[in-house]
Amino acid sequence: MTETTVRKQYNQLAAVYDLRWRNYIVNTLSFLKTWVEISPTDTVLDIACGTGEFERLLLAEYSSQQIVGIDISEEMLAIAKLKCSSYPQVSFQMASASRLPFDSNSFDVIVSANSFHYFDEPLAALKEMRRVLKPDGKVVILDWCKDYLICKIFDLVLKIFDPAHKQCYTQNEFHRFLQDENFVVCRATKIRFGVVWGLMISCSTSNLHKM
Repeated sequence: MTETTVRKQYNQLAAVYDLRWRNYIVNTLSFLKTWVEISPTDTVLDIACGTGEFERLLLAEYSSQQIVGIDISEEMLAIAKLKCSSYPQVSFQMASASRLPFDSNSFDVIVSANSFHYFDEPLAALKEMRRVLKPDGKVVILDWCKDYLICKIFDLVLKIFDPAHKQCYTQNEFHRFLQDENFVVCRATKIRFGVVWGLMISCSTSNLHKM
């Protein structure tokens, strides 16, 4: 099962993760923060929150932001909890994207960065996101994009050499997933960070809430 492998891998990486991937983390999460347009009154769910860097960026601007972060790596979560220990309205817990331990209609904004290609059950994860999203809420997902040649090569190589890697998707494939789970894509773009990293981002709302 990919999820078990991912947990083991990121538990081992946790202590060096922020340092090893510093530029990538700062660039992608800063872009996400600007692009998603989160209000200081929004209740935010961060799926696959890692070491809590996105939370740190949000709190630097809005120190009272209500945030819940989930991840499957207890070691990554331990670091996230330390970073945000001064903010009682921020919480973290271990949970899978496809089995969210929250009531329906709980969050104004759901974000997930750099993790969709790891999900064992992407459609189940999207279904859960839609369930816990408030009727007027939005889901913003940033991930690797197989429309870029280098990402396509990475996808092939990682499938052979990295047991934690599941699959990258093209933007069209990703949007079909969203549409299959009754999301409406309101805004989307592709962006390159440096020579290597080609990513896609989308902002979606629930079509069911509009019916």
